[in-house]
Amino acid sequence: MNKRTLHAVATAAAATLALGAAGCTNNKHSGGSRDADGKNPATANIGTAVGGTPVKGGTLTVLSNQDFTHLDPARNWVVGDMDFGTRLLYRTLVTYQAEPGVKGGELVPDLAEDLGSSSNGAKTWTFKLKKGLKYEDGTPITAQDIKYNVERSFSPDLPGGPDYAARYLAGAEGYQGPAQGRHLDSIKTPDDRTVVFELRKPFAEFPYATVLPTFAPVPRKQDKGPQYDNRPFSSGPYKIESYARDKRLVLVRNTHWDPATDTVRKAYPDKVVVTMGLKPNQIDDRLIASQGADASAVSWGKLRPESTPKVLTKADVRARLLAESTNCTEMVQMHTGRAPFDNVKVRQAVQYALDREAVMTASGGPALNDVATALMPGPLFDGKQPDTLKIPVSGDVEKAKQLLKEAGKPDGFATSITVSNGDKGVAEAVQQSLGRAGIKVTIETVDPSAFYDTIGDTKNRTDLVYTGWCPDYPSGSTFLPFVFDGRYIKEKGNSGNHSLFRDQPTMKRMDEIAAMTDAAQANAAWQRLDGEILAKAPTAPTVVERMPLLLGTNIAGAYGHTSFGGQIDYATVGLKNPSTSQG
Repeated sequence: MNKRTLHAVATAAAATLALGAAGCTNNKHSGGSRDADGKNPATANIGTAVGGTPVKGGTLTVLSNQDFTHLDPARNWVVGDMDFGTRLLYRTLVTYQAEPGVKGGELVPDLAEDLGSSSNGAKTWTFKLKKGLKYEDGTPITAQDIKYNVERSFSPDLPGGPDYAARYLAGAEGYQGPAQGRHLDSIKTPDDRTVVFELRKPFAEFPYATVLPTFAPVPRKQDKGPQYDNRPFSSGPYKIESYARDKRLVLVRNTHWDPATDTVRKAYPDKVVVTMGLKPNQIDDRLIASQGADASAVSWGKLRPESTPKVLTKADVRARLLAESTNCTEMVQMHTGRAPFDNVKVRQAVQYALDREAVMTASGGPALNDVATALMPGPLFDGKQPDTLKIPVSGDVEKAKQLLKEAGKPDGFATSITVSNGDKGVAEAVQQSLGRAGIKVTIETVDPSAFYDTIGDTKNRTDLVYTGWCPDYPSGSTFLPFVFDGRYIKEKGNSGNHSLFRDQPTMKRMDEIAAMTDAAQANAAWQRLDGEILAKAPTAPTVVERMPLLLGTNIAGAYGHTSFGGQIDYATVGLKNPSTSQG
């Protein structure tokens, strides 16, 4: 899934050095990133829930500098937005266990009675819905509503969502959604509680795909096209009371949600209030102080660079910090279909010129990041990324200049990069490091809520973009094909393949690996393909980040969920003392 808008952070002393010394290499251990005993002070709460068991009631406040990219389940493919939407507003056929650590990667039934049953060599999948499932108005949730949302995810006016359905459903080629009464024959609903998916090729991992919001129900009569984004109809424990875009979202209890049908969501708070449009450093200061309603608040975005010293150096505040790995690889993605980046030597020059150490400093330093040496994150390599290119972490400027000379660009060239406005410090590190080789980079910043719509417009975007990708589940099939298969590039709403990489040998190999029935064999093949793609340089990987999130003192049951990029699991978070909450 798209990594999206997880903002840059920095370690203590490195916070003041990240921008001015971005091209230098002498900051790699700055900032107190390790305690005297060698332990990482940011990771004390990894794999555990903070604050004990919540008490039911009260108002949970979420402090955010941005609006959601999309809440419409047909369009929601944002790490944090998916977590928020599928844990609070709508349910899917299958979901992830509500547990910290590795257990959070385990599948459990949600709307379905089980994890689905396959037939026809894993080309047909059947799901039976639980009894007693209802929407916020008390009407029953039906199999036809699941079918309808999958179909509407194909609509050209609803771009940006997961495209597993387009990749795997039989007869999906050229389908444009249910307008004019067109339907997909490969989704069958023999009765109100049964939905059957017929795939064009075997897909043993299909239950993992049904975790995605595409497989949430939408009743046809409630669908308002693009406007549905403003008011999704609830099948989860909360419903929308009010939503003022870019300002405030208020959720209240859905009284027709039956916890007897839901083993995952605890729905502790009575109300969830998302306050948007705040300045990131303002959010950090409010949560550090943790006064009034802020004691019952959590942060939507990552800790800011200037706030890190205030957290890591104070034990009582640090005890309220979550910093689970995002398992997402950050990358500088290059427009391979446009000169000069259609030349592989130019792209390789970027890889060699890039100072990943400076990017790491601007992203939070070694306490909160690992330098990326591959495309897929470590868990897809059995724990640790390989280093196939062996480029020094601070770059190799002379090699970059040599490559540019071989590409006919001895004097370098000018280009532009688009970043989310929270990643401006990272962009400046990229700008300074590429500038050493003669590549002059102009930075364009975009509001986080509009970032992926902006870079997803393939005709009007910049040459470079800074973003990342997270596997939807622990398989190379959810990473490399989504980031590097050119057959699924869209003119607008393009996701994943922001390098616009169209390489026939790569796509052929992807198909061969996808057809493998031996999971271990396929896993090894994905790992080898990772290095082969990296050598063709459509992107330059930078870091694998953690997700540092600060909690108010009244927060309980909070942990970073490994399957949602380290974001707080909204299925279980609540308050220690609801009577003191406000909002």
